[in-house]
Amino acid sequence: MGRWESSTAPILPGERYQLLLAHIYACGPNGQHSLGQGSDFSELLDALTHLGESERRLHELRALPVRTATDAGGGLLALLGPATQHALTAAFADTSRINEGLLAGMRALIGDVNGQVGSIPFVRLQLMLVPVVESCRRLLAGAAPEPLLPELRSIAAQAYTLAGRLAFETRDDGASHALYPAATTAAGLIGDPWRRAVVHMSHALVTLYSTPGIDAALTLVDAAVRDARAGTSIAVRARAHALQAEIAARAGAERHAQATLSLACYDMAGDWDGDPSPGSFSPTYLRGFDGLCELYVGDPAIAHDAFARSAQALTTRGERVQRTIVTTDQALARIRLSDPHAAAELLHACIDGASSAGGRVTAVRLRRARHELRPWRTENFVADLDDHLIDALGT
Repeated sequence: MGRWESSTAPILPGERYQLLLAHIYACGPNGQHSLGQGSDFSELLDALTHLGESERRLHELRALPVRTATDAGGGLLALLGPATQHALTAAFADTSRINEGLLAGMRALIGDVNGQVGSIPFVRLQLMLVPVVESCRRLLAGAAPEPLLPELRSIAAQAYTLAGRLAFETRDDGASHALYPAATTAAGLIGDPWRRAVVHMSHALVTLYSTPGIDAALTLVDAAVRDARAGTSIAVRARAHALQAEIAARAGAERHAQATLSLACYDMAGDWDGDPSPGSFSPTYLRGFDGLCELYVGDPAIAHDAFARSAQALTTRGERVQRTIVTTDQALARIRLSDPHAAAELLHACIDGASSAGGRVTAVRLRRARHELRPWRTENFVADLDDHLIDALGT
């Protein structure tokens, strides 16, 4: 231990020793897990970062104690560090005591929960986000310091939006659709319309998969595009145009789909220097939208190749759900290319991905792909796929 803690010549601990340190530092003297900002565990990760450990490894180290904490049935406050918990208690008693440290801790928890999507069951993530969601509601109802209101509203918009998505994933559509208006209101009070566009897009996707038809989703997407065009984030504008293209393609509006997809490509080629939300979109995700437009109103062969390139680039743990979705769409393109055997082979991998990473959208896409295989329902390869679906997903 002395070698890695040395102030003169510290040495990065080996992977096994890192794992041991992670479990030791994650558990406080009272036996409760504490992983949030200001905790011993957080300090350990900061030290490993300074010693040159990779982002991938740091994510793995963080995921392990989070899973351990939630496996035990607790962990509700595990991501809320002791300093943040203390500051919240003080702020609940007197909202004028809200400070930048408290807001930073709340934002960090949202990032932690979002970063665990695909690694931890959605219902656990939903529970871990509850403290911040409820804290935002209580703090916004009080007299928060005026200079900190924009940041508090930004955090609330993020928390409510993520909570709405997690409620959707756990099939609590009523709670999901109740959270999005609160997110829209909070985002609308911040000042830059791109923030509200982000909420509209998340709400549109949830609506697309939980409400019959596409009209309700289309209304939300159109609102997102209006806000994105009025905002300062090119990345958000590109994503809004791409989502608008997907909805148009699903409706069979080929010219509208191609026109709005061209706008997304134009945005993607713009100057993103100083963009306030650069992580909102990427060329990898754009290829997925390109594939969807080709799948519904274009050439399935082009769609297949676009999906393949997108899936190949989605390599991180946090992209597991999206990679499974894109690969399922790739299988659908193979079916439309009259290659059902190759499609079934790909769907077996998608079932494994859906089983490990979860995701309601993934399950919906899998069911649609299976429906497209109905002409071959008497074939053994389809029966094998059905068995795999039932064993892995119970559907």
